[in-house]
Amino acid sequence: MQVTFLGTNGWFDTAAGNTCSALVQSEEYDIIFDAGNGIAKADRYITQKKPVFLFISHLHIDHIAGLHTLVKFRLKKGLHVYTQLGSVTDLNAFVRQPYTVPFSGLPYKADITELAEGRHSLQFTVECRPLVHPAPCFGYRLEIDGKVIAYCTDTGVCDNAIALGRDADLLITECGLKPGGKSPDWPHLNPEDAIHIARQAHAKRLALMHFGAEVYKTVDERLALKQLYEKEWPGLIVATDDLTITV
Repeated sequence: MQVTFLGTNGWFDTAAGNTCSALVQSEEYDIIFDAGNGIAKADRYITQKKPVFLFISHLHIDHIAGLHTLVKFRLKKGLHVYTQLGSVTDLNAFVRQPYTVPFSGLPYKADITELAEGRHSLQFTVECRPLVHPAPCFGYRLEIDGKVIAYCTDTGVCDNAIALGRDADLLITECGLKPGGKSPDWPHLNPEDAIHIARQAHAKRLALMHFGAEVYKTVDERLALKQLYEKEWPGLIVATDDLTITV
């Protein structure tokens, strides 16, 4: 199984990366978390011959801006979009004329399903839990092909992030803040917070993404975290756009 970080920025695009999107390629499905501008690069990696599942964490623009690029794809087995309970109306208000092609006008079948908190049996198992963020936001736990991948952005430190990451083969968290940074009024994680969550969850591997674009202005600033925290969390993955790892 491969995971590709299509977009690793939070808030807005910069020379360091596009906004948030991560691709999980399993044997039978292509699964995407969030649809920031990074999602436009998905066709560099997928065959478009498998069913595609898109899980949206929340409706902040940096997590849905790339939805206007869906019309470029030719997904042979369609697109299944999952979002939080009660959010479809707002999502359809964003993905519509005159702004972009609506889901109903895409050149392939697309459907949208609202998910309540809890575990869901799709063609694989996915669990969603609310995180700590000013806007309602879901974290996800994906169980597929004998692996567990957890995806938690945007959030502050919370029990649900730890629960989603429990014994995960890969825990993906945001890293919106610099080391020691705090943002109580707009919760996000710094590297120490992310490592704390991974340690409490007994996750096997930790990957950082969703770097605050106004905070981490260069790729080098992000990559410095690996050396800084290598002893504290050996094998720490500092995601950059188009990085692919095997899980």
